[in-house]
Order: sequence, then structure tokens, then C-alpha cells
Amino acid sequence: MKPFDIYITYVSWDDNGKTRPVLIIDQQDAVVHVFNITTQYENKSDAIRAGYFIINDWKAAGLDRQSYVDTNTVRDMPASAFDGKKEIGRLSAVDEKRLIEFIN
Repeated sequence: MKPFDIYITYVSWDDNGKTRPVLIIDQQDAVVHVFNITTQYENKSDAIRAGYFIINDWKAAGLDRQSYVDTNTVRDMPASAFDGKKEIGRLSAVDEKRLIEFIN
């Protein structure tokens, strides 16, 4: 598991959750830091949209439709959430560079 890899796994929050793609940011011991990837954009507020990074090369990244990296929240997940999971893709070099610039 490397930064900019994309996996599909179960993400939980509060008393809910769902299976979704996530972008690996980093791994420290048994904790993996990720950003959620979403297709929901149009109905979000301007404040939320401001933190959404558009993935231009979404097909090459293994995604099935236009998607966005939600940089508003870094999610810490147990490494065990990725047991038995395979990466579906990774950001293109161009999108990696754009994402780093977007965050900075």
C-alpha cells in the first residue's frame, strides 16, 4: 500500500458507514491515513466543494465515473480494514502533482 493508491473498503463514521473508494495518503504502523473519494459534487455547498479535488484521469485511476477526492477530512483507518483488499488503481502522475498543489 503506497500513497496515491486507491482501494475500495468499508468506511464507518458515527453510527453509519458504507463501502467506498479511498485514496491512501500514508500509513504509520497499524493506521492508514486516507481521503474519501466521492462522485457527489453538485448538491454540496460551496464550502464543501472548495475542498473537493477533481480527478481528471478517473478511468486510469480505476474508477467507473467522474470522481473527487474529499480533502476536507483525513480519515484514520485500521490497516486491518485493507486485509484481503487489492488496489483498484492509483492517481496518475499528473493528478498526483495537481493534488499536492491543491492541498498546498
